Amino acid sequence: MHAYRTHTCGQLRSEHVGETVRISGWVHRKRDHGGLLFIDLRDHYGLTQCVVQPDNAHFATLERIRVESVVSITGNVVARSEETANESLDTGAIEVVISDLEVQSAADELPLPVFGEPDYPEEIRLKHRYLDLRRETLHKNIMLRSNVITSLRERMKAQNFTEYQTPILTASSPEGARDFLVPSRMHPNKFYALPQAPQQFKQLMMVSGFDRYFQIAPCFRDEDLRADRSLEFYQLDIEMSFVTQEDVFASIEPVMHGVFEEFSGDKTVTPAPFPRIPYLEAMAKYGSDKPDLRNPIELGDVTEFFVDDSKTGFGIFAKIIAGGGKVIAIPAPKAAAEKSRKFFDEMDKWAKKEMQAPGLGYARLKEADGGGIDSQDPVLKNFEPAHLAAMLEQLGLEAGDGIFFSAGKKTDAYKLAGAARLKVGEELDIVEKDIFKFCWIVDFPMYEWDEDNKKVDFSHNPFSMPQGGLEVLEAADTDEKKLEILAYQYDIVCNGTELSSGAIRNHRPDIMIKAFELAGYGPEVVEEEFGGMLNAFRYGAPPHGGIAPGIDRMVMLLAEADNIRDVIMFPMNQQGQDLLLGAPSVAENSQLRELSLRLVPVENK
Repeated sequence: MHAYRTHTCGQLRSEHVGETVRISGWVHRKRDHGGLLFIDLRDHYGLTQCVVQPDNAHFATLERIRVESVVSITGNVVARSEETANESLDTGAIEVVISDLEVQSAADELPLPVFGEPDYPEEIRLKHRYLDLRRETLHKNIMLRSNVITSLRERMKAQNFTEYQTPILTASSPEGARDFLVPSRMHPNKFYALPQAPQQFKQLMMVSGFDRYFQIAPCFRDEDLRADRSLEFYQLDIEMSFVTQEDVFASIEPVMHGVFEEFSGDKTVTPAPFPRIPYLEAMAKYGSDKPDLRNPIELGDVTEFFVDDSKTGFGIFAKIIAGGGKVIAIPAPKAAAEKSRKFFDEMDKWAKKEMQAPGLGYARLKEADGGGIDSQDPVLKNFEPAHLAAMLEQLGLEAGDGIFFSAGKKTDAYKLAGAARLKVGEELDIVEKDIFKFCWIVDFPMYEWDEDNKKVDFSHNPFSMPQGGLEVLEAADTDEKKLEILAYQYDIVCNGTELSSGAIRNHRPDIMIKAFELAGYGPEVVEEEFGGMLNAFRYGAPPHGGIAPGIDRMVMLLAEADNIRDVIMFPMNQQGQDLLLGAPSVAENSQLRELSLRLVPVENK
């Protein structure tokens, strides 16, 4: 018999009854039932119930030993009675009657309980991550992550992509988030950088004649952490040569749909082709470039209806519009019929507290005494009936519905309206459940207006190919025309979560230099900052494009996790600290001397 196990703790079934087996694992929990002591033994594969009687020589040891101790148990497999069988457990039809026991490792008193998974402070969970990872939910999440990555890799190969590896130590990137810098011992006062993404390398692969590249790529960005953002993350990095935007979509959609369908259980997944939504349409309808399409609410621009306060009797919005602002309506289907006034007032308080907005106007619609629809709430109370009817017809609203109004500068109005759309959908419980809804956001503007510097600048990705190429750039002789230029840039979004940005790349040096020129950057800037890429393009570069879906966010969605740390094996805390191993840590003086570094005292803030 094997020294530790003949079977795993998730393997024994009715057909093993009568066999003598040996299993090893952690003592998950103990239960004393009137003299009989039951031990649930757990390993990576599952859980097996074991039982020992008081006359057994090991009874006292098992009675005394703490949970999470590691033991090896030898015993006979017996069938459980019909009354005691556990159908929710794979091994629930049997139990092991203990004949022999060996304690492999006794556990001290636990700082974090495993059984039952009670809520515990994150600091304790991360400091004792090895215990946290024993918990069923987190353990399953990490296994899900592994299986998702395996599936992605297989699906990419099935699409004729080849996996290549790119460097981890590289040059600092002048765009994007902050780099993590690594001092060089061999080159004093110089630094490597950890890659924010393998962007330049994968494009250089295409220039080198490789085709259809992918990689499960580690990326590093020194930026503030959020629930869906970590300092270190992984992405399915992809690049393809001689492709259009639609070619990229056609290659990626089967991979994304297939993985989500494989691991989503009974949930429905958007079939390919995924909907394509232009950026401006997404902002107008949803107030966001990452819309949650499970929510049926669509925003409405009702600015024109509030311009003339002689028809509305509501001068507040008229003043905002006169100052260049917008009024955006957020429909609330059936809210007036099904919710009290408190719901509407609470939404207004939410806007002021959570969104730091001046407020969220509202109106409840009801049938008017003389026919038609009216509202007694201030925003619509004094509307001319015909004027009100025209607005409600545009919004598709009727008696019993509600409306919220977001007013202000265009950007601010849409930001609040987009957030309110999500909040209203949740509060009214009209968001579709058990479904993953994908879409592509396309036609991003190449440029945007930089209000701080009063100039046109890149809005998304400066290395994307502008739609219309060099011709459209050369024709953009005013700021207005520059702001109308669209790029071959695209995002893939699922249930309101942006999984990735991608683009058809600008592979022409002349187009790249002109694109930077329109944003106020001379050729010398492009040569200095991106000379390596630009020189490669001068020796023949194929049209190419790609995308890089975030693996952590994909697993978060599939695991229904609220925090990215729940799908990462050993994550850092919100402050970017590894509480388990103590990183970042203080360097020894000898290490600093080797690296030709001297520390500057940090002033207390």
